[in-house]
Parts: sequence; structure tokens; C-alpha cells
Amino acid sequence: MQNVLIVGAGSGGTKILNLLVNSKIMFVSAIVDINEQAPGLALAKELGIPHGSDWKPFLTEAVHIVFDVTGDSTVFDELMKSIPKDTLLIPGSVANLLVGLLNENDDYTRKIQTEMDRQRLIFKSIDEGMIGIDREGTIDFINESACMMLEVSDFDAIGKSIFEIIPDSKLVRVLKSGKPEVNDELTLPNGVKIVSSRYPLISADGKTFGAFAVFKDVSEVVKLAEEITDLKSIKTMLEAIIHSSDDAISVVDDKGNGIMVNPAYTRITGLSEDEVIGKPATVDINEGESIHMKVLQSKKPVRGVNMRIGEDNRDVIVNVAPIIVNEQVKGSVGVIHDITEMRSLMKELDLARQTIRKLESTCTFDDIHGSSSDIGLAIDQARIASRSDFPVMLRGEAGSGKELFANAIHSDSKRKLSKFIRLNCGAMDPAALEKELFGEDDKTGSGSPLRVGLLKEARKGTLFLDEITDLPLSVQSRLLDHLQYSIEEVNAQHSSETARIIVATSKNLEKAIHEGTFNVDLYYMLNRLSIQIPPLRTRKTDIPEVALHLLKKLNQEFGMNVEGISEDAIVKLQQYEWPGNVRELENVLSRAMIFMKHGATVIEEEDIGRSLFTNEVKMSKNILPEISTLASVMDDYERTVLEKALRENDGNKSLTANRLGISLRSLYYKLEKYKLI
Repeated sequence: MQNVLIVGAGSGGTKILNLLVNSKIMFVSAIVDINEQAPGLALAKELGIPHGSDWKPFLTEAVHIVFDVTGDSTVFDELMKSIPKDTLLIPGSVANLLVGLLNENDDYTRKIQTEMDRQRLIFKSIDEGMIGIDREGTIDFINESACMMLEVSDFDAIGKSIFEIIPDSKLVRVLKSGKPEVNDELTLPNGVKIVSSRYPLISADGKTFGAFAVFKDVSEVVKLAEEITDLKSIKTMLEAIIHSSDDAISVVDDKGNGIMVNPAYTRITGLSEDEVIGKPATVDINEGESIHMKVLQSKKPVRGVNMRIGEDNRDVIVNVAPIIVNEQVKGSVGVIHDITEMRSLMKELDLARQTIRKLESTCTFDDIHGSSSDIGLAIDQARIASRSDFPVMLRGEAGSGKELFANAIHSDSKRKLSKFIRLNCGAMDPAALEKELFGEDDKTGSGSPLRVGLLKEARKGTLFLDEITDLPLSVQSRLLDHLQYSIEEVNAQHSSETARIIVATSKNLEKAIHEGTFNVDLYYMLNRLSIQIPPLRTRKTDIPEVALHLLKKLNQEFGMNVEGISEDAIVKLQQYEWPGNVRELENVLSRAMIFMKHGATVIEEEDIGRSLFTNEVKMSKNILPEISTLASVMDDYERTVLEKALRENDGNKSLTANRLGISLRSLYYKLEKYKLI
């Protein structure tokens, strides 16, 4: 081994140190540099190699080679004078060239080794078996796949004759002929069938020095062929099922372009295969977004979407699911149910039910919506009232649902098969109310009445008197006598032929008694069964349920198909105080449906905002006019409210009176006062 002294520990000296530190023929005895911070000295210290700032102590007879990499000619001259006669001095230029050549050689060696490792890895990892022989027919290489198929180890195979491992091998024939043989079937000693291709190994001078075979287990190919056959059978079966379905089916690829539709799809949409295949999924949509595209983006199924498609704008329900293969979305399949005829039949059924309800003039407790404690208490009290024949008093603000409660009480009672008659006492001329209730006798003495009153017409049914406070006192007294007579009959357990009385009022009865406009005895008679119906503003949690019920009713009346109300719109409804209660809510929803954008199916907040009626009258200024009194300001306010209420109800006086919670007589008085008629 040659001892080496390195003079100069800069970048050049460090390279030489790195190169020689693992050498088996050279040993670095020391490295020196006048710069104590030189990188070569730090490395030598780390490796435990002697080092210093002066080369003289290290230059002995034992040093065989000295590398001068200082670049200083003075140092080189001193070394030349001091170096022993058998020691070789290599100047820096030669040393750097040597280092470069050695590094380059090392790089080439590394690259060759890397390429060999890569080829060896490929050779071992491929699924096909590979086996090779030399000129004598001896196996000189074999990969792991070949070992597995032959059921031998590479240790047992290499060095053996090919005929010992594969008795029927034709590799020797290829070796002699020098011609390849491709895709030849062969059975291995263990019974495994393979398909083999054999090739000669020919050198650059044209001489054959070996041969090799590449083979694959044929069972894999057979299995694959069987799978393809099965897939074709399944495809044929699925196509038969899809084409026989009455529901329309469409399939799109991962880009959203159509790849298959069935005859039912063509029948429902009116679009042929040529108009759909290869076209975007939106080609058949008349109203709504493409569910196929939505599913492709979200990778999740979407079900129960209402849409309109095709040339006939048919109503359908669409279910779409993604097609996922190896966790990748390859497309989506949609099933389309045509509900046009079903929806038409449902509308006809709803209309028939509505007609029957109108003919019967009854509603049930199922028609009263809300789950708040206040409305629940009122419903419970009304159910109790339906089990008796005693008069019932319904109290609540205008539009809160008093007539609905009266209908429900009647339909839940034993009188439900008889008539339910409603009379709005505030909508009639007070002079005609007595005749309307009690009838009119023929004054000629013929014995037959000129007119039958509602009390007799209702007979075993129910007579509902709305706004009872508008009855004249004389009629109140006569009604009191009638009620006392009816109760006496009930107490005597006679079969009553008289109508059951349900009354309603939005006025303060106690105030009316105090003012002398309501009979106190009639009040106590009616107040035995008194039910307070809560206003809508005190049960705003019921608004979503009530609004959806009204929406269903309005859809039937308008022939529309509004599907729901957005959350923001519901919040908007719950923020309003509803002076007109449920009746006003119905009015607002009907206007919102009219204001909806074309094609919209959900009532939005902006639709509600445009429809809400407000009782606020905004002054053009925040100060009173110069000449004004409280009375004149109140008159202006009242006139404005009357004008708005008339416009809201299209000039209908009865509806306007009900909307404002006043009698028809009071309304006419106010309209004349402000010259609005």
C-alpha cells in the first residue's frame, strides 16, 4: 500500500482526500495546510487522519507519493528540494486531472451499475416467465415468474441442462436454427399450459451464443377470455332489461355526453338516439339543471328530482347515480319516471275532494295546522265542544280561522251528516237579519211561511253566526229565547230538531256589554263553551307548517306546481306581525306565487318581500304639516288604510270589512265619510 501526503487542504486537497479515503491501494498518512480553517483539515480531523500546518514533519522516507495542490510554485520548489529520492511528487495540475478522470470513471461505473440493477429489477418483476441458455444448452438465467411456473428455484435451475427442467423444450432447436418461434403452446412438467415465444441470441459478428424464451401461463388468457364472454353475456342481458323497461333510462360518460338511451326514453322525450348519443346531457331539459352533470361533479347519487323534459314538456321524476370503476367516476345512469298522467290524475282527485268538501261545506280538525301549545289548546277545547249540543263561542282576531274551527266542530259532531250554514252578521243589513234567522210569516193567514229562517233550514245541523256582535239587540233577545228553548229540549232528552248554534266574534264582548250593545244574558249563555283562537303572531313557529298547507291549497286553485318555500322566505314570513292572521298569510302567498319568476318552483324571499302588505303609512316628512290636528292626521291615516284595503280586495266590500275587522255597516259609513264610493 502506498502512503500519501497531501499538501494543501483547500477544495483540490479535499477532493483527493475524499477520493483516497476508501482506496485499498493508497493510504493518506497526513494532510497539511497553512490555513487552519481549510475544509480538508476539518474532514481529516473528523476521519482521524493526521493533519497540521507544516508539511516538513510529515515528509519522511515512508511517504511514497506527495500531492501538491497548493497552487504555490514556491511550495512546489521547496518540496522538490526536500523530497526523498524514492518519493513521487505530483503537482496540482496533474492531481486535478487524475481526480477528474477517477470521478468520471466512478460516474460511468455507477451508471452502468444502476442500469444493470434496473434491468435486473425489470427482469425479476415482469409477469412473463423468462429463461435463457448458452451454447451448450445450459440454463444461464431465469426470472422469478419462470421459477414460479416451473416450481423450481433459480439456484436449482441455473447451471442445469434445459431438458432437465423442461424436457420438451425447443430452445436448443432455436439455438441451432437461429430462427425465432412465436406463440407456441407447451405443457410444462407440472401440467401448466403455457404460450411460449423463443428467440436466438446473436452477437455483433453474427454468431449465435445462446437463446431465451418468454412464456405466459395460458390459464390467465383462458380466464380473461371467459371473463370477456361473461361480460358480453351480461351486457346483452342488461341491454335487454334496459330496453324492456317502461321507465326512460339514459347513460352518459364522464364528460356528460350521452352514450346510451332506451326506447322508453325516446317515447317520453321525443328525442331519437342520434339526437342524444354524443350530445351533452342538457339536450333533453326544458326546465331545471342537468342532474347527470351534478352527479358527475359530486360523485354522489341524486334522487327524486322533479323536472320537465322533452318536446311535450312532460313532468318527470329523475333518479341519477354515478358509475364508479376502481374509485373513478366513469359516467352516470339516470332513470326517468313519467308522472304526467299520474300528476293529472292526482290533480283531478284533489279537485274532486275539494268539490266534495265544498258540497259538504265542512272541514275537519286535520285541516287546522300548527303544533304550538296555544293552537293545541284551542283544538283540544274544540274537540270537547264537538261532543255536545251546547252553543259554542269562538273568539279571535279577524282571519285567525274561526270559521275553520266552526266547520271542524260540526264535522266531528253527531250532526256532521246534516247541514252547516254560515251567516256573517256584519255583512248584512241589520234590518234583514231577523228575517234571515227566524224567517217571515205570511200575514194573509194562509198558514205557510213566506220565508223559512236559517234556524229552521239548518234543523239538525249547525248554524254558524259570524261577528255576533253586529246582531241588533232585538234579534239578540230572540236568539237568547231560542237557545234557552233548545237547551231545555236537550235536558229533557228529546230528539232536538233545532240547529246547534256556533257564534264567533273578533270584537271585545265585555266592552260591548259595558256600552250596552250586547245582551248580557246572551253573553253568559254563549260563554259556557268559549274558545280563544290565538293570532298568528303569537305562534310564529307554526308559520312553516301553515304556509306549506296553504301552498298546497293555492296550487290546486291556481293550477300551479310550486314545490316549496325557501328558508329565507320562511324567516321573512316569521318576521312579519300578521295583523290579518292566516287569511292575510294566504293572501300574501297567492300574490307571491303570481310574482314568481318564470320557471321558478320555490317561493323566494324577494317574492315574499314584494307581496307583504304593511299597515305602516310613511309620512313624506318626519314633521307634522303646519295646519294639522290629531283628528285630521287620524282621518288621513284611516282614509289611506281604507284605500289600500279596497285595492287589496279588488273593491269587494265584504272582504274589505273582514280584512279590517269591522262590520259592513261601519265600512259603508267610513267610505261615505271619506267619499270613497
